[in-house]
Amino acid sequence: MNGKLVPRHDLTPNEIDALEESLYRHNSRATGRVDAQGLGFTICDDDGQVIAAAAGFTWSGISELKQMWVDERYRGLGYARRLLQAYIAEARVRGVRWIWVASFDFQAPGLYEKLGFRRMAEFSNWPEGHTNVILCKTLADPDD
Repeated sequence: MNGKLVPRHDLTPNEIDALEESLYRHNSRATGRVDAQGLGFTICDDDGQVIAAAAGFTWSGISELKQMWVDERYRGLGYARRLLQAYIAEARVRGVRWIWVASFDFQAPGLYEKLGFRRMAEFSNWPEGHTNVILCKTLADPDD
């Protein structure tokens, strides 16, 4: 078999979802864990428009917060803190032990740290002139 390599820099959300599903099936077979669930919250304005959101997943006792966003007009009003607190609370309900998040230095690593996340790694010049910070919050001791 001679697979043809094709440049595709425009994968659709459906194609990316299919890739994620294939990875999940592989990971589940390897670990025996089939408990993946999306985890997310939104905050809407009076017209029902999303003005802030947090999205990630839980699986196998871990969670990754993949996106956190607050519309610029609504920053500084505590919405990110509310989203993060709700995310942490739901992760606890699901038995999550660790929540992971990546945040650039110009985003919100300080917010995560205020809510108990610890810096686990920092990558300088990613992007150039900035730092990519990897943080983790421990919700339960794995030996509990």
